Amino acid sequence: MGLSRLAALHGVATSFSPSTDVTVPVPEGTVVAVLAALGVDATTPEAVREALAAAESAAGSRLLPATLVVWAGEPLPPALTALPPGTELTVRPEEPAGAPPVPMRVPAGGTVPAESRPADARAATDPAAPATHEALPGWWAEPPPGVHRLTVRVPGAPGRGSGSGRPVTETCTLVAAPARVPQPPARSHGFLVQLYSLLSARSWGMGDLGDLADLASWSGRCLGAGFVQVNPLHAAVLGTPTDPSPYRPSSRRFPDPVHLHIESVPEYGHAPDPAALDDLRRRAAELSEAVLNKGALIDRDAVWELKRQALDILVGVPLTPGRRAAYCDFLAEQGQALEDHALWCALAEVHGSDWHTWPAGLRDPRSKETARARGELLDRVDFHCRLAWLTDSQLAAAQRAAKDAGMAVGIVHDLAVGVHPGGADTWAQQDAFAHGMSVGAPPDAFNARGQDWGLPPWRPDALAASGYAPYRGLLRGLLAHAGALRIDHVMGLFRLWWVPEGRPPTEGTYVSHDAEAMLAVLVLEAHRAGTVVIGEDLGTVEPGVREALARRGVLGTSVLWFERDWSGTGRPLAPEEWREDCLATATTHDLPSTAARLTGDHVTLRHRLGLLTRPLDEERTEDGADTAEWLGLLSRLGLLPEGGDDEEAAVRAVHRFLLRTPARMAGVWLPDTIGDRRPQNLPGTWDQYPNWRLPIADAEGRPVTLEELAASPRLHRLMEVLRPRQEPPGTRTAPPGARPS
Repeated sequence: MGLSRLAALHGVATSFSPSTDVTVPVPEGTVVAVLAALGVDATTPEAVREALAAAESAAGSRLLPATLVVWAGEPLPPALTALPPGTELTVRPEEPAGAPPVPMRVPAGGTVPAESRPADARAATDPAAPATHEALPGWWAEPPPGVHRLTVRVPGAPGRGSGSGRPVTETCTLVAAPARVPQPPARSHGFLVQLYSLLSARSWGMGDLGDLADLASWSGRCLGAGFVQVNPLHAAVLGTPTDPSPYRPSSRRFPDPVHLHIESVPEYGHAPDPAALDDLRRRAAELSEAVLNKGALIDRDAVWELKRQALDILVGVPLTPGRRAAYCDFLAEQGQALEDHALWCALAEVHGSDWHTWPAGLRDPRSKETARARGELLDRVDFHCRLAWLTDSQLAAAQRAAKDAGMAVGIVHDLAVGVHPGGADTWAQQDAFAHGMSVGAPPDAFNARGQDWGLPPWRPDALAASGYAPYRGLLRGLLAHAGALRIDHVMGLFRLWWVPEGRPPTEGTYVSHDAEAMLAVLVLEAHRAGTVVIGEDLGTVEPGVREALARRGVLGTSVLWFERDWSGTGRPLAPEEWREDCLATATTHDLPSTAARLTGDHVTLRHRLGLLTRPLDEERTEDGADTAEWLGLLSRLGLLPEGGDDEEAAVRAVHRFLLRTPARMAGVWLPDTIGDRRPQNLPGTWDQYPNWRLPIADAEGRPVTLEELAASPRLHRLMEVLRPRQEPPGTRTAPPGARPS
C-alpha cells in the first residue's frame, strides 16, 4: 500500500487497462525503477516510508503547486479560491519586459455575482470558447496571456509551512492561457507528404525546403489546397550511418540543415570557388539520377555530405551588413538554446554522436572543460548556428509561399514524440530527462509485445519546476513558421508509457504529466503564433483525453479505415457520424497507401517479410472483407459510380467520402494521387524494409518527380474531386448590403 500511495503521488501507475474489462498490474520492480528515475528512492520498505512521508509533508504544507493554470474567462482553480482572507497576491508578468506587477488581495467576503462582472472579451468574440458557469472572485484581476510568476503572502497560516501562525510566502509559475487554440478559417483540403521523398529536378538527392515551397505554391494556386503537412524536420543525429527516421531526432528544437535548398542561400552567387559548387551540384544530380532512374534508395548521409561541403564554402562568404544584422538578431532571439545545440554539433564532429561516450568533462554542458571546448571550436559552433539560421529562413520562405498562394493554413509541421538518447537535446537539458527510461506503448490487441521507441521521456516534475521552459521553447521554435502543428502521439501530453532500460515493453508503466499545464502552454504558444493544432490521437487513448483536447480547440485525427462503430455494430461510420474537429485522411505515413489497402498489396508485403501472425489466406480473407464492407458503403452512398473493380476510381471514392464528413480538414496522402502502393514506413521492421528512404512512385513503382507529379493526369482526376467548384464569370452576386442603390 505504501508503494502504491508513493507512486500515485508521483504520477506513476501501478496498473493499466488494455481494455475496459481488463486490469493488468505493473511489476513492482518497474514501479521502483521509474520512481528512481524521478529521484525517489523506493528500494526498501524503510525508503518507501521515508519518501512517502516527505512527499505527503510537501504536498500538505504548500499553498500552491509548482505550476498553476488559469484559463481566460473561466473559473479559477481551487488553489486560488481556497486562499484564506487577507492573502496578498502579486503577479509579475513575463512580457513585456519590465511590465509592472499586478497586486491583488483576497477580501473577507465571498465572490461577486457573475453578471456584475464585465463579460470576458474573448468569450464575447468567440462563440466556441468554453462558457463560464461560475462567478469569478471580485478581487481577481485577470493577467494578460503569458507565463508569469505568482507570489502569495498569507498573513498568518497555522499549519501551513511554519506551523506557528507566522506569515507564509510562496511563489509559483502562473500560466495564463486563452481558452482555445486558433481554428482553421474554413474547411480545407491539402497534401500530406514526407518531404525527403519528394524529389524535383533540382533536388540534391532528396526533397528539400525549396521543393516544399514549390509544392505549396503550385497546389495552393492550381488545386485550391489549403495546407501541406510534412514529416518532422527536426535536426537528426550527426554521424554515419544516420538513423533515417524523422521521428528519432537529435533535437526537436532546431531544424535539420539537410533540408536546405543550397542554391537559394543568398551567398551562393558570391562563392569564391564556383567550380567547386558546380562539381558538388553534378555529384548531387548523380544521386538524384540513381534514385529516380536506377532503383537506388534515398541516401540521406550522401546528400548531407555534399550539402555540408557546399555550406562550408558558403559560410565563408562574408555577409552583407543587412544579412549580418539579421543573423545577429537570430542569435539573440535563440540565445543559450542555439548555442548549446551548435556546440553539441561541433563536439559530435570531434567525439562522435553519443555524448555519453565523450570525455567525462564534456558530458556536462556547463563544465569548465565544455567552456574551454566552446572557445576552441568557436568556428564550428558559428558554422552550425549559421546553418540553423539559414534553415529557419527557408522555413519562413516556405510558409510565405504557401500563404501567398492563398492557402488558408499553409505548412503543417510535425512534432515528434521524443528525441534520441545521445543527441543534442538530452545533452543540453539533462535535468529535464528521465535517465534509464524509454517511452513506448503497452501491449494491446494489435501488438502483444508492446513497443519501445528508444526515446527518453521528459521528467514531469522537472518540467513543472522549470515553469515548462524546455517545452515552451520547443513550441515557440516550431510554431514560428507554421500554419499548423501536428503533435505525434498527442496522448503524451497526458501520460506516456515508460519502459525501464533492460526490461521488455510489457514491463513498463504509465507516468502522468500535469495535463492542464501541458495543454495551457500549448494553447498559449499556439495563440501567440496564430497556429492551428492537430493531435494524432490514434491507438490507445485514455478516457477523457479527446474531450479535453476538443475543449481547447485541438483537432483530432480520423483515418477512414479505423472509423467504425467500435462500441456497437462495428460497421463503418457513416460520414455524418464523423467528428467535425479533426483532420480526416485515408492513410498516414505508418499505414498502407490507399491503393495498397484496396488491392490487398499490403498483406502480401507483410507476408513476404514474415510479419503476419496468421496464415496468408486468413489475413487476405479478413482484409478483403474489411475492404469490401467499405466499398459497399461507398457504393450505397453513390460515391463509386465506376464500380469497385477500378482501383483508381475507388481511391477517388474514398476521398469523396472524406468530403462528405464534417471534418474541418481533409488530408490527401501525396503518393495516393499517383497510385503508389509502397508504405513510407512499415512498423515492426528495421532493415527488412527501406523505411524512410523511398521516393514517391507511381502505381508501377517508378519514382516520380515533383514536375511529373504536377502534370499527372491521375493526380488531376483525383483533385477534381476535392478542388472548390469555380463559378462561371459574372455569376457571383454581391451581398445585399453591397448592391448599389
